[in-house]
Amino acid sequence: MRTIKIGTRSSKLALWQANTVAKQLEHFGYKTEIVKIDSVGDIVLDRPLYELGITGVFTKNLDIALLNGKIDIAVHSFKDVPTNLPQGIVQAAVIKRGDFNDILVIKEDENFFTNETATIATGSLRRKAQWLYRYPHHKITGLRGNVITRLQKLEDNDWDGAIFAAAGLKRVDLLPKKEKYLKLDWMVPAPAQGAVMVAALEKDQELLEICKEINHEETATCVKIEREFLQVLEGGCTAPIGALATLKDEIIKFKGVLFSPDGKHKIEFFKEVEANNVSDLGAFGANYILERGGKKLMREMINIEKDINIYATKNLSLEQVNALSSHIGSSMSDFITIRSNRLKPKIVKSSIENVVFTSQNGVEAVLENFSPTDLDFKNIYCVGRRTKRLIEKRIGKVTQVENSAESLANYLVQQLPNKSVTFFCGNKRRDELPSILKKNNIEVNEVECYQTQLTPRKIEDKYNAILFFSPTGIESFIKENKIKDIAVFCIGETTANEAKKYFKNVIVSKLSTVESMISSVNEYFKEKEN
Repeated sequence: MRTIKIGTRSSKLALWQANTVAKQLEHFGYKTEIVKIDSVGDIVLDRPLYELGITGVFTKNLDIALLNGKIDIAVHSFKDVPTNLPQGIVQAAVIKRGDFNDILVIKEDENFFTNETATIATGSLRRKAQWLYRYPHHKITGLRGNVITRLQKLEDNDWDGAIFAAAGLKRVDLLPKKEKYLKLDWMVPAPAQGAVMVAALEKDQELLEICKEINHEETATCVKIEREFLQVLEGGCTAPIGALATLKDEIIKFKGVLFSPDGKHKIEFFKEVEANNVSDLGAFGANYILERGGKKLMREMINIEKDINIYATKNLSLEQVNALSSHIGSSMSDFITIRSNRLKPKIVKSSIENVVFTSQNGVEAVLENFSPTDLDFKNIYCVGRRTKRLIEKRIGKVTQVENSAESLANYLVQQLPNKSVTFFCGNKRRDELPSILKKNNIEVNEVECYQTQLTPRKIEDKYNAILFFSPTGIESFIKENKIKDIAVFCIGETTANEAKKYFKNVIVSKLSTVESMISSVNEYFKEKEN
């Protein structure tokens, strides 16, 4: 009989969850082994993490260990798991849910409720919004760390109380005496709060069958509704979203809420349905909220007070924002605007031997003018993995990809002596590539296929770091903002070289992707915190 290796982080709560799963598997006669995974070290996977969908701060190391064969299953607090699992990993089981309520741990006594104001600690945007909706005259202060650390901070600070998940405190035997906490049964919990999820490889059918034996169907049904609600709203940890589905007497009651971060606005959905008629209840509830003002609320989201704040000079997706560590706040806006030029059909009428793209903008501009069937490109050379992915998805195979325009130019000098290339570029293209090629007798036919327009704006002084995605973005930024000693993150060497003209502390992402930049941000501010 195989021994099932159970992956977990080494915190007290994570070990409780892993040991609970182990006991349930052992009850059915299976052997288990607990494997603590806090760092996976240097490993090799067949594809980059971002392509596999591994972005979550809380689950990343376990996902990697699972894909790398170091463990057979991974055990997670279900509320921390991204709604989209990494490629090749599936939900294998959900164990019976514990207490899903939030509780307020009180510093002294309940008398503070009679005061004009009070200070409540939480690091959760959802809890902050709901508390302020009910008690708008109170002040919320940030709170981070594990359960033990947060309890100690409550003890050490002049706060009136702090909000915790009841299940977390119960599972590590830290629930205070009854007179020292209040159950917040009016607060809608986070989707899947109190539930524990077991993940496994999709290809391991034997193990998936084993895990079915410990799956709690009622819990799985309820949290599925809650997570579908979350997924449609696309909230993650950056939006105040609560969801709770309960099943009793074959009736499912589902409540979902979306708040503004300041607690001033709430949109709510509630419905009761028969258990055999659940269908898309979570998605239905989310769309109901979006259609009744939820879209506007999501656009107007403001950040909870964070220890660290960054500013991105282009708009990030919600998934990318959610990949930031929980103590990092973010703001963003586009500092450049891209408009495609109209191109004459004769440009691509004949086959082109060698084509060069240094950005996704060039690829998208060409595709706005021509269909892929119009394009007969023999060899395509590009800068950046995302550009490569876009080309191979829409046009055809890429002959060579490099991380910078200079690196690509040097490669072409070696491979294409005395030949010519067609360079699809913008009006603000960098000089490195065409200059190097021309100096080495390679003819460059430049096709200006898009216009880059600067949209500078002044930002506040509160930010600890700025994210730049192109040299043009830097040009736009410095038009309205003073240069100061601040951490600057750049998506590639070309952008970094431009940034170094103005900033001292420039960090270059390992890969030319937004996901890699965010990983660099998380790592940098983790080191600073330590």
